Amino acid sequence: MNWKMLGWMAAAAVVLNFAVEAAVFGYGILPEIPDLREFDRYAPQDQTMNVLLKLDRRKVYVFQGQRLVATFPVAVGRPGFATPTGDFKVFEMIVDPAWQDPKTGEVETPGIDGSLGLRWIGFLELEHGVIGFHGTPNVASIGQAASHGCVRMRNEDVVKLYELIKIGTTVRVEP
Repeated sequence: MNWKMLGWMAAAAVVLNFAVEAAVFGYGILPEIPDLREFDRYAPQDQTMNVLLKLDRRKVYVFQGQRLVATFPVAVGRPGFATPTGDFKVFEMIVDPAWQDPKTGEVETPGIDGSLGLRWIGFLELEHGVIGFHGTPNVASIGQAASHGCVRMRNEDVVKLYELIKIGTTVRVEP
């Protein structure tokens, strides 16, 4: 049973009690009914932001406590470069990240047309690189298994995600 339901039940009990007493004792004054929003202050207030990535659905879900606050479509790792599953923590957040080609060492100009788009949110360090959420100019890849393990997002979506979370936010990646 949730707190709002409990609040509605309490208010209904007050009104029902008044109706019975009015019928039996002839009362004619309506009692004060409590403001149901008051019950919210007794509800658990876990406001922690958490991110859930469902690889099979190609979606990211952002929760504040138990409440879903945002959902974004994504591209995930392609066969041979699967996005790792498990529980991780955001450890790096960069505005206008620059991508460096691991083969040539050439650094790409950051920005909306760059390989990492407008934001980078790193959540897993590996021996051979880093896995994270990032924007992409290749919006046709969204909804596909298309990356080298990272989680590609539309630039406007990764900007929203960046605004919702912070360093230390939990990221759970499920198959």
